[in-house]
Amino acid sequence: MIIDVHTHIFPPFIRENRAKFLSGEPDFALIYKDTSARMAGVEELIETMDQDGVDLAVTFGFPWSNRELARAHNEYILEAQTRYPGRIIGLACFNPLAEWAMEEAAGALDGGLKGLGELAVYGSGLNRKVRRTLTGLGALCQARDLPLLMHVNEPIGHKYPGKAPLTLKMIYNLVRDLKGVKLILAHFGGGLFFYNLLKREAPEVLAFVYFDTAASPFLYRADIYDLAVRIVGPEKILFGSDFPLIRPSRYFKEFESAGLNRETIQMIKGQSARNLLAGLINSG
Repeated sequence: MIIDVHTHIFPPFIRENRAKFLSGEPDFALIYKDTSARMAGVEELIETMDQDGVDLAVTFGFPWSNRELARAHNEYILEAQTRYPGRIIGLACFNPLAEWAMEEAAGALDGGLKGLGELAVYGSGLNRKVRRTLTGLGALCQARDLPLLMHVNEPIGHKYPGKAPLTLKMIYNLVRDLKGVKLILAHFGGGLFFYNLLKREAPEVLAFVYFDTAASPFLYRADIYDLAVRIVGPEKILFGSDFPLIRPSRYFKEFESAGLNRETIQMIKGQSARNLLAGLINSG
């Protein structure tokens, strides 16, 4: 079973008139004001999954600051999950710093969405105030045994839209605060997985953290897959495409070119995610 844990879809009313939503949503404008930044609907996601052999996709929207917009987008995600049972698992997404975030999260989970993500704070770092809010949201997921997928990124290197001003210490502190949560760090955790090599503390803190591969072909050489496998094990690495940014087949070619063995590739492409999400997959 091949599982893509990191995909984005947008409802037609946003895809067809993105300019309308740039005002008042600086994070959305940062990433999507450029019309070459692709947005896709659930139909295109399913079509790409079929073409590339993906059985199941975890999908979500955007961390809107406007509550009505966030709710409408989350309703579209829920509709996609209902329309394609066994193919789509939907997560609720919104600006985690909004004063209504906890209430909206609880409502979305009560309504049938299967976790929270990709939660992101693009304009600031993960300071103590931000972490306190995310800890509350994490506790909500933990109480329901649901995953939380968090956007993080590498703290150095080239700039690009959506790259948040993070440090590894910020990410590490967040992981420590979210102990016990089914936590998935996007984009290889910004490189945090390397510190599993430390002899003390870090391996215990990172013990229950998962890392997805989203956007790796744009960010890293293919060597990262073998290195990550050797450091944290394939059971902690989840295939995520960041669709529609990159289609799944490109990753599959990179897994092969990185020299990973068949068993390891099978783990990354789906078995690791299947183990993590077993209850959600079985419940449909």
